[in-house]
Amino acid sequence: MSRVFSGVISFPGGVGNTHKDPKAFASLIHDVETKIFDVLPDETWVYPGHGNDTTLGAERPHLPEWHARGW
Repeated sequence: MSRVFSGVISFPGGVGNTHKDPKAFASLIHDVETKIFDVLPDETWVYPGHGNDTTLGAERPHLPEWHARGW
């Protein structure tokens, strides 16, 4: 089983706070997608810096929503 200790870069429901900076959000979402979602299976558990744990499979369907929201 894979595990990711994501700290403050991703949480259930979105990536970490980029303080409404579009460039920072674009960079963070790109890195989260290419370095985590694109390489690890749905069964991977994600342990954020605080809040609830989740899996990539639970979060993956919501990536378009994250993009649309911009945070």
